[in-house]
Amino acid sequence: MAVHTTKLKLTPVRRAASAVMGVCLVGGLCMGVAIAQSITPAMPTSAVAAGTAAPMVGLVQAYELALANDANLKAARAQADGVAERIVQARASLYPNVSVGASRFFNDLSRTQNNILGVPTSVDERYFSYSQTLQVRQPLYRPALGLGVDQARAQHADALALFAREAQSLGIKVVEAYLQVLLAQENLALLDAQHRLTVQQFESAKKRFEGGAGIRTDIDETQARLDIVEAQQLAARQTRQTALLQLQLMLQQPINGVLALDPLALKPASFNAMTVDDWLARATEKSPDLVALRARLDAARLEVRKAEASHKPTLDAVAQITRSGSENVTSPQSSYINRQVGLQFNLPLYAGGAVQSMVRQALAEQARIEETMEAIRRDLHIKLQNEWRGVTEGAMRMAALERAVASSDQVIVSVQKSFQAGMRTVLDVLNAEQQAQQSRRDLAEARLGYVASRMRLLSLTGELDVEQLSLTTPWFPVR
Repeated sequence: MAVHTTKLKLTPVRRAASAVMGVCLVGGLCMGVAIAQSITPAMPTSAVAAGTAAPMVGLVQAYELALANDANLKAARAQADGVAERIVQARASLYPNVSVGASRFFNDLSRTQNNILGVPTSVDERYFSYSQTLQVRQPLYRPALGLGVDQARAQHADALALFAREAQSLGIKVVEAYLQVLLAQENLALLDAQHRLTVQQFESAKKRFEGGAGIRTDIDETQARLDIVEAQQLAARQTRQTALLQLQLMLQQPINGVLALDPLALKPASFNAMTVDDWLARATEKSPDLVALRARLDAARLEVRKAEASHKPTLDAVAQITRSGSENVTSPQSSYINRQVGLQFNLPLYAGGAVQSMVRQALAEQARIEETMEAIRRDLHIKLQNEWRGVTEGAMRMAALERAVASSDQVIVSVQKSFQAGMRTVLDVLNAEQQAQQSRRDLAEARLGYVASRMRLLSLTGELDVEQLSLTTPWFPVR
């Protein structure tokens, strides 16, 4: 007996819990209630030591923090801002181009010519020459320039869609990380409850053995189950800490936990799941991936037209004024002012086959984007089906598991009464308690999986944002 007493060292907190739960152990009817009440996540040890409530974060708050701090989202926003400047640059090519050129040279001129006697005479002259030109050029007919503006707009739409996709991806990452922490909290709370119940069983078995009404096997079996639960508790704490660290890195802010899910506020029946075809129609219209590919396809088609326009003539209006001096070696002391207004026409005749090659290249890129879009659409259809089933069947699974939890609680009561009547062993009671805990764990996973499927469904249609997540605020109330 001393061996078992030494092996199980109860802290004052555990002794108090054992004393409080002793009534439930005797009656048997309170056992299921005790398990249900202990689902609420326990306060972290650090917060208990400090004597203050641990800071918790809700799903909407977590998403807002991630939006403000995520590096990938900031990079996508900067990329969209940079691509927007292409529109300004493309428009600028349609406006008048004004340029000024100036030059000044020192000239050392050696000139040889026959004098009046026919004798060659050399003269050395040193002087400065200069030239100043002001030119205004206005494109009149350049098809590629107008197409370039439309192409820049399509590229900007592509960048905005990629930014929206990054925001949707971030939303899903936050939801999954949040639910992962919450699942770890639920699992740890269930294991804590199971540990308290197992401790009570151990104390009861020890008292019965000391009173001569029990057997040593009950103590050994309870001790073995207690060791297993304590090992599971350690693994659950490590899992929770790992999940919490991942969420903290995403939010760039230290937190001690997340708000728990209120099952009564979930109300799966109030959600309009529609049909897969309805969701596919919404996703085809709003999915950031497809929106980006459509914009990219528009840009590729414009690139084909730009390549085809490379062989077309161009026409510019040119106004130019030039002022020069000492530029003529025959009369170095002269100066000129030349004013010109007119049209400049250019007709490409032969470029070595480059134009045809650019057209083929642009057509190949257009075909690649079209096939990529079709592949994305098919993949999107599969994902929508999976998440839609996760919502519709998830609601049914939750209802089934709720019934399973109620049945497991009833089994505990029945087994406890049979144990008191001498028809069942302690191991049977422990197995019944473990089955009830597993049912609650499965129910918690089903609820969180249902939430994840609903959020993924919204993300696939490009509708997961702060406004949509705000609708989930009642699901995670502050307690």
